[in-house]
Amino acid sequence: MQHKLTEQGLENFKIELDNLKNIERPRIIQAIADARAQGDLSENADYDAARNEQSRIEARIVELEEIVKNAVIINSSDKDNLGKQITIKIYKNAKQKKDLEFTFTLVSSNLESSMKAGDMKVSAEAPIGKAVLNAKVGDEKVIKTEANSEQRIKILSIE
Repeated sequence: MQHKLTEQGLENFKIELDNLKNIERPRIIQAIADARAQGDLSENADYDAARNEQSRIEARIVELEEIVKNAVIINSSDKDNLGKQITIKIYKNAKQKKDLEFTFTLVSSNLESSMKAGDMKVSAEAPIGKAVLNAKVGDEKVIKTEANSEQRIKILSIE
């Protein structure tokens, strides 16, 4: 399965993969060895925790190798806003009592949008992402939300 990514998104995945293989994997192997040295494994919480973390790391390595192997670079053009930081105004509605401003980076896929918590990245596949992909400053759009309601937004800046 192809994974459409920006060049920066692919680079971020490669860095994470390198870190897992060369730092985290050896660290957890040593933690397992240290826990084994404590003796009885049947009641060894350190051993169980290390094995669980090893499973998580190995699963993520497999996932990242598949992503990197099947990555297709999407080049951002002057016509679209991929990789750009966008600020929008979300107009008030029945559920929201005042206008809100929201700033995020538009990325090519859900894979990139979920890489780091707290790093405001929105996928071009998401409703907001689709609305702003080819938008210009000053454009107003209507987005259908997951709850099947409509939300009006205005593009304030694109950098």
